[in-house]
This record gives sequence, C-alpha cells and structure tokens, in this order.
Amino acid sequence: MLPFRSGRYGYWSWLVCLLSVVLSVLISAPHLSGQSRGHRKKARVTATSTASPGEQSLTNIPLPIGQEAKGLVLPDFDGEGHLRGKFEAGTAHRIDQEHIGFQHLKITTYTPENQPDLQIDMRTSVLDLTTRVLSSQERTTIQRADFNIAGDSMYFDTNTRTGRLIGNVKMVITDQSHLTATPNSNE
Repeated sequence: MLPFRSGRYGYWSWLVCLLSVVLSVLISAPHLSGQSRGHRKKARVTATSTASPGEQSLTNIPLPIGQEAKGLVLPDFDGEGHLRGKFEAGTAHRIDQEHIGFQHLKITTYTPENQPDLQIDMRTSVLDLTTRVLSSQERTTIQRADFNIAGDSMYFDTNTRTGRLIGNVKMVITDQSHLTATPNSNE
C-alpha cells in the first residue's frame, strides 16, 4: 500500500515528489553515472593526431601529479602546427610538475610530408617537460624502413628529433640499396 493515498490527487503528488527527489540526486551527482559502485575508473586521456597545437601535446599533458592514465595518446606538433610525432603509452603517470613517466611507450615520428618515419619502442621512460628530452634506462628499439637499432639506454630530444643510444648498441641494416647505388654522373 502506498503512503499518502488519499485519492487520486494524493497519489500523483506523492509520485511527483518521488520523481523530483530522484531527478535532483541524478543532476547533483553526474560523476557517478557510468561508474560501478565502490570502484573508480582509471583516468583515460586521449588526444589524436588531429588535435590542434594549442590543445593537448607534449608540453600540455592533462594529467594531475600522482595520477595514472591508461592508453594515453599524445601528438607532438612543431612550432608551425605540423604533426611531427605521436606518443602512445600503455600507462602514463605524472611524477611531478616537470616529469611524466611512461610504461610501454611507442613513438612514431613523421616526415615533413606526414609519412611515418621512425618507430621507437621503450619499456619504461621519463619525459622532462622543460627540456622535452625523453630518457630510458632500459633496452630501447628504433625501427625504420631500412634499419633496426637497439641499445641499453636512450636519450631522445623531441625538439631536434635526435637521440643517443648507449650500451650494447646493435644495428641491422635491412635495405642496403641506397648504400650500394652508383652516383648518377648526369646530375
């Protein structure tokens, strides 16, 4: 039996009151929708290569100190707004205001014609947001269409797109055609 049951008017007023309470709870707590009871979802931050240079990039990572994000994808734009690289991390966490730590990071660099150039794979790495230098103290692999190279540690300057591999460096050249080609005497 319903409370406030005193005719048709009492039933409808009770229903309106109940509906207003339910709606006020839903409106005041929109962050609860989509989350299971008692569990918070990990932050998932994504930026695609179509993001504008003023939005998410390597210098503007929307991740609070101490927080972790899974599946982080960040574009790297040059000063003119051209995409020069894309960072895809299995997980990322902000160490402090100036450093981001990455796990299972894959970097793809692009040529000025927007063609993929290098593929860099790092198991763990740290990006210094001030210098924009990415460093890893674990084995790192770099692949391009004509070579593969790996070393025990790496420093990669995202501004100049230059890197340094240190320790047990091994390089395999897979396409030697440009090394053995004879120069054209007509040029």
